[in-house]
Amino acid sequence: MTSLLVRGGQRLNGRVEPSANKNAVLPVLCATLLSDAPIMLRNVPEITDVTRIHAFFGELGSTVAWDKAAKTLAIDHSTIPAGAKASLPQAMRASIMMIPGLLARLGEARLEHEVKGCTLGAREIDPHVEVFRAFGADVDTEGRHIVFRKSGKAPGTRMWLEYASVTTTENFIISALCATGTSQIVNAACEPHVQELCAFLEAMGAKIKGKGTSMVSVEGGASFGPVDYAFADDYHEVATFLALAAITGGDIAVRNGCPEHFMLIDRTFAKFGAEVVHENGWSRLNAPDQLRVRDNFTSHLTVKVEAAPWPYIPADLLPIFIALGVKAEGQVMFWNKVYEGGLTWHTELSLFGAHTLLCDPHRLLTFGGDRLVPGTVTSPYIIRVAIALLMVAASIEGESTILDADPIRRAHPNFVGNLEALGVDVQWGE
Repeated sequence: MTSLLVRGGQRLNGRVEPSANKNAVLPVLCATLLSDAPIMLRNVPEITDVTRIHAFFGELGSTVAWDKAAKTLAIDHSTIPAGAKASLPQAMRASIMMIPGLLARLGEARLEHEVKGCTLGAREIDPHVEVFRAFGADVDTEGRHIVFRKSGKAPGTRMWLEYASVTTTENFIISALCATGTSQIVNAACEPHVQELCAFLEAMGAKIKGKGTSMVSVEGGASFGPVDYAFADDYHEVATFLALAAITGGDIAVRNGCPEHFMLIDRTFAKFGAEVVHENGWSRLNAPDQLRVRDNFTSHLTVKVEAAPWPYIPADLLPIFIALGVKAEGQVMFWNKVYEGGLTWHTELSLFGAHTLLCDPHRLLTFGGDRLVPGTVTSPYIIRVAIALLMVAASIEGESTILDADPIRRAHPNFVGNLEALGVDVQWGE
């Protein structure tokens, strides 16, 4: 059990250079299996899942050189021998995105039934199975494994998703590149990290139309050339540091190469009385002395923050706004339209003295403005919930402990170091 000890109460100030988005880096790494050409990736974060994929590529026979100090990862899959086999990493959800590349390269992939990930409720793999079958794969179960087999190229296909799933969309796009002819996906996810996967694939030589929209077309049979690609700043991390400024009454500027993704995020900060300014590649939040929920013009309605697939507020960012909700004077309803297990952690906030009410598995009310006290809380295995609990602790004068905080390392390589540079007294413990 890894814990974080936080001595809070300081106003945080400074500038932060964020890491790349885990949700962009992992599918890009999986998609590299399609190519035998040399690939150079830059701004690669040193996070747990990248380490696992790096090890998997080594087992497979790829030539991989990871310079962690320079944040570069050089990949050459042309050295994978015929008939290579390796066990997919089972401790991460991204393993399922290895399957299209492995089917194209080796004709077979095996995945354990229980693929791990954040504890956000049921996360079925049936939509992925439908994608693989649509592109000609046979899917069977053998003991504890799901086995995928495929021979040759399948014709392009058209698929209409029941739900705009990020990883299902990514698996469809990667699979479509291995097919013949044109494939189209309707109700595609369009999150920034899906757009970044498409940008990387286009840099390799793929032809993709409609990225960033709900209807994406992919031309199969592309030949892939060498690529040198730098990952963008993680908008989750940018928003998180801005929220840390808001909750501690501080002033933080965060490098942000994609401010165009922040219009709705900025409006959500404004609901708590916090204003974000974007200028010269940086985003800054200079917090007011006291966060206050701004009343709706329709005065009888509660202020809401609704999380759903992009272009809504991302469900991954909802916890940081819940942290603002327990700090700001006023009442807010938070609505997680994605995960049925995404709000159960609210009981930990009561250990800080916060007043919350879970209406149902998807909706939570916060009644902010109460005096909060230091406490010891336990994070579920959800990255930004651990960060939200840390945010609240950082805003309270005194010593708090966040138990089971290790998920933070899955997405943010130097998070604690950045916090210390901003003025947080924080350290890892056991």
